[in-house]
Amino acid sequence: MTQTTAQTTDTTVNNGVNVEALLGAREALDAAPEAAQFKWRTTCEWVNGTHSRSTIGGFFGLGQEQSRGKFFTVEADHPEVFAAEDNAPTPVEIVLSGLASCLTAGVAAVAQHRGIQLHSVTATIEGDMDIQGILGIDEDVRNGFGTIRVNFDIKADASDEDIKALVAQSQKRSAVFDIVTNPTNVFVTVND
Repeated sequence: MTQTTAQTTDTTVNNGVNVEALLGAREALDAAPEAAQFKWRTTCEWVNGTHSRSTIGGFFGLGQEQSRGKFFTVEADHPEVFAAEDNAPTPVEIVLSGLASCLTAGVAAVAQHRGIQLHSVTATIEGDMDIQGILGIDEDVRNGFGTIRVNFDIKADASDEDIKALVAQSQKRSAVFDIVTNPTNVFVTVND
Protein backbone atom coordinates (compact mmCIF):
# COMPACT_ATOMS: atom_id res chain seq x y z
CA MET A 1 0.00 0.00 0.00
CA THR A 2 1.40 3.37 -0.95
CA GLN A 3 0.28 6.85 -0.13
CA THR A 4 0.49 10.40 -1.34
CA THR A 5 0.47 13.10 1.32
CA ALA A 6 -0.72 16.26 -0.35
CA GLN A 7 -3.86 16.89 1.67
CA THR A 8 -5.47 20.23 1.16
CA THR A 9 -8.71 21.48 2.58
CA ASP A 10 -9.46 23.64 -0.48
CA THR A 11 -9.63 20.76 -2.96
CA THR A 12 -12.91 19.08 -3.79
CA VAL A 13 -12.63 15.30 -3.74
CA ASN A 14 -13.97 13.60 -6.88
CA ASN A 15 -13.65 9.84 -7.12
CA GLY A 16 -16.70 9.58 -9.39
CA VAL A 17 -19.08 8.36 -6.66
CA ASN A 18 -22.30 10.23 -5.88
CA VAL A 19 -22.26 9.79 -2.11
CA GLU A 20 -25.21 12.16 -1.62
CA ALA A 21 -27.40 9.89 -3.76
CA LEU A 22 -26.21 6.80 -1.86
CA LEU A 23 -26.92 8.43 1.49
CA GLY A 24 -30.33 9.57 0.19
CA ALA A 25 -31.13 6.01 -0.90
CA ARG A 26 -30.05 4.71 2.50
CA GLU A 27 -32.34 7.20 4.23
CA ALA A 28 -35.26 6.34 1.94
CA LEU A 29 -34.75 2.60 2.48
CA ASP A 30 -34.58 3.12 6.23
CA ALA A 31 -38.10 4.55 5.98
CA ALA A 32 -39.32 1.78 3.62
CA PRO A 33 -37.26 -1.38 4.33
CA GLU A 34 -39.43 -3.56 2.05
CA ALA A 35 -38.01 -1.64 -0.93
CA ALA A 36 -34.53 -2.93 -0.02
CA GLN A 37 -35.44 -6.44 -1.18
CA PHE A 38 -33.64 -7.00 -4.51
CA LYS A 39 -33.48 -9.97 -6.90
CA TRP A 40 -30.48 -10.02 -9.25
CA ARG A 41 -30.69 -12.27 -12.32
CA THR A 42 -28.66 -13.75 -15.10
CA THR A 43 -29.48 -16.28 -17.80
CA CYS A 44 -26.72 -18.60 -18.96
CA GLU A 45 -26.75 -20.50 -22.25
CA TRP A 46 -24.39 -23.23 -23.32
CA VAL A 47 -22.41 -22.34 -26.48
CA ASN A 48 -20.23 -25.43 -27.05
CA GLY A 49 -17.95 -27.64 -24.99
CA THR A 50 -17.38 -25.81 -21.70
CA HIS A 51 -18.07 -22.40 -23.27
CA SER A 52 -21.17 -20.54 -22.03
CA ARG A 53 -22.62 -17.04 -22.31
CA SER A 54 -24.56 -15.30 -19.55
CA THR A 55 -26.90 -12.40 -20.26
CA ILE A 56 -27.63 -9.83 -17.57
CA GLY A 57 -30.37 -7.22 -17.91
CA GLY A 58 -33.17 -6.30 -15.59
CA PHE A 59 -33.54 -6.91 -11.88
CA PHE A 60 -36.15 -6.46 -9.18
CA GLY A 61 -35.62 -3.71 -6.62
CA LEU A 62 -37.28 -0.77 -4.92
CA GLY A 63 -40.54 -2.71 -5.03
CA GLN A 64 -40.69 -3.20 -8.79
CA GLU A 65 -38.97 -4.54 -11.88
CA GLN A 66 -36.03 -2.38 -12.99
CA SER A 67 -34.79 -2.18 -16.57
CA ARG A 68 -31.37 -0.89 -17.51
CA GLY A 69 -32.44 -0.48 -21.13
CA LYS A 70 -29.50 -2.64 -22.22
CA PHE A 71 -28.02 -6.09 -21.67
CA PHE A 72 -24.55 -7.22 -20.65
CA THR A 73 -22.93 -10.52 -21.57
CA VAL A 74 -20.32 -12.47 -19.68
CA GLU A 75 -18.68 -15.47 -21.30
CA ALA A 76 -17.00 -18.34 -19.50
CA ASP A 77 -14.91 -21.28 -20.64
CA HIS A 78 -11.98 -23.37 -19.44
CA PRO A 79 -8.33 -23.32 -20.54
CA GLU A 80 -6.76 -25.75 -22.97
CA VAL A 81 -5.12 -27.65 -20.10
CA PHE A 82 -8.69 -28.79 -19.27
CA ALA A 83 -9.19 -29.99 -22.87
CA ALA A 84 -11.30 -26.89 -23.60
CA GLU A 85 -11.02 -24.08 -26.13
CA ASP A 86 -10.11 -21.20 -23.74
CA ASN A 87 -12.65 -18.77 -25.27
CA ALA A 88 -13.13 -16.84 -22.04
CA PRO A 89 -12.10 -16.79 -18.37
CA THR A 90 -13.12 -19.68 -16.15
CA PRO A 91 -16.17 -19.28 -13.89
CA VAL A 92 -13.88 -19.22 -10.84
CA GLU A 93 -11.86 -16.37 -12.37
CA ILE A 94 -15.13 -14.50 -12.88
CA VAL A 95 -15.91 -15.01 -9.18
CA LEU A 96 -12.49 -13.54 -8.30
CA SER A 97 -13.16 -10.63 -10.66
CA GLY A 98 -16.52 -10.03 -8.98
CA LEU A 99 -14.89 -9.97 -5.56
CA ALA A 100 -12.13 -7.60 -6.69
CA SER A 101 -14.65 -5.33 -8.44
CA CYS A 102 -16.95 -5.16 -5.43
CA LEU A 103 -14.14 -4.37 -3.01
CA THR A 104 -12.65 -1.78 -5.37
CA ALA A 105 -16.02 -0.04 -5.83
CA GLY A 106 -16.37 0.02 -2.06
CA VAL A 107 -12.96 1.66 -1.66
CA ALA A 108 -14.01 4.40 -4.09
CA ALA A 109 -17.35 4.99 -2.37
CA VAL A 110 -15.89 5.04 1.15
CA ALA A 111 -13.04 7.33 0.04
CA GLN A 112 -15.51 9.75 -1.53
CA HIS A 113 -17.64 9.74 1.64
CA ARG A 114 -14.59 10.34 3.83
CA GLY A 115 -13.21 13.11 1.62
CA ILE A 116 -10.15 11.17 0.45
CA GLN A 117 -8.97 11.79 -3.10
CA LEU A 118 -7.91 8.59 -4.83
CA HIS A 119 -5.26 8.62 -7.56
CA SER A 120 -5.18 4.90 -8.32
CA VAL A 121 -6.58 1.69 -6.89
CA THR A 122 -5.45 -1.75 -8.03
CA ALA A 123 -6.68 -4.95 -6.45
CA THR A 124 -4.73 -8.12 -7.24
CA ILE A 125 -6.56 -11.27 -6.24
CA GLU A 126 -5.46 -14.88 -6.20
CA GLY A 127 -7.35 -18.03 -5.23
CA ASP A 128 -5.84 -21.42 -4.38
CA MET A 129 -7.70 -24.49 -5.61
CA ASP A 130 -6.87 -28.20 -5.56
CA ILE A 131 -8.61 -29.48 -8.70
CA GLN A 132 -8.62 -33.09 -7.45
CA GLY A 133 -12.03 -32.25 -6.00
CA ILE A 134 -13.74 -31.04 -9.19
CA LEU A 135 -12.16 -33.88 -11.20
CA GLY A 136 -13.51 -36.47 -8.76
CA ILE A 137 -10.02 -37.77 -7.90
CA ASP A 138 -10.38 -37.23 -4.15
CA GLU A 139 -13.83 -36.89 -2.58
CA ASP A 140 -12.28 -35.30 0.52
CA VAL A 141 -10.93 -32.33 -1.46
CA ARG A 142 -13.19 -29.31 -1.65
CA ASN A 143 -14.33 -28.26 -5.15
CA GLY A 144 -13.87 -24.55 -4.50
CA PHE A 145 -11.17 -22.24 -3.29
CA GLY A 146 -9.21 -23.16 -0.18
CA THR A 147 -7.79 -19.65 0.22
CA ILE A 148 -8.29 -16.29 -1.49
CA ARG A 149 -5.81 -13.43 -1.11
CA VAL A 150 -6.61 -9.83 -2.05
CA ASN A 151 -3.85 -7.24 -2.18
CA PHE A 152 -4.55 -3.55 -2.74
CA ASP A 153 -2.15 -0.95 -4.10
CA ILE A 154 -3.79 2.41 -3.38
CA LYS A 155 -2.39 5.84 -4.10
CA ALA A 156 -4.41 8.55 -2.35
CA ASP A 157 -4.20 11.77 -0.43
CA ALA A 158 -4.32 9.87 2.86
CA SER A 159 -2.19 8.20 5.50
CA ASP A 160 -1.47 4.45 5.46
CA GLU A 161 -3.85 4.13 8.42
CA ASP A 162 -6.66 5.91 6.53
CA ILE A 163 -6.09 3.73 3.46
CA LYS A 164 -6.26 0.56 5.55
CA ALA A 165 -9.49 1.85 7.09
CA LEU A 166 -10.95 2.40 3.57
CA VAL A 167 -10.21 -1.21 2.66
CA ALA A 168 -11.59 -2.51 5.98
CA GLN A 169 -14.87 -0.61 5.53
CA SER A 170 -15.14 -1.77 1.91
CA GLN A 171 -14.67 -5.37 3.03
CA LYS A 172 -17.26 -4.92 5.79
CA ARG A 173 -19.92 -3.70 3.31
CA SER A 174 -19.03 -5.85 0.27
CA ALA A 175 -21.86 -8.08 -0.94
CA VAL A 176 -19.47 -10.32 -2.89
CA PHE A 177 -17.10 -10.68 0.08
CA ASP A 178 -20.11 -11.81 2.11
CA ILE A 179 -21.21 -14.24 -0.62
CA VAL A 180 -17.74 -15.78 -0.86
CA THR A 181 -17.11 -16.03 2.90
CA ASN A 182 -20.53 -17.11 4.19
CA PRO A 183 -22.82 -20.01 3.34
CA THR A 184 -25.65 -19.15 0.93
CA ASN A 185 -28.73 -21.27 0.28
CA VAL A 186 -28.64 -22.33 -3.38
CA PHE A 187 -31.49 -24.32 -4.91
CA VAL A 188 -30.95 -26.00 -8.31
CA THR A 189 -33.97 -27.27 -10.25
CA VAL A 190 -34.61 -28.75 -13.70
CA ASN A 191 -37.70 -27.91 -15.78
CA ASP A 192 -39.91 -30.86 -16.67
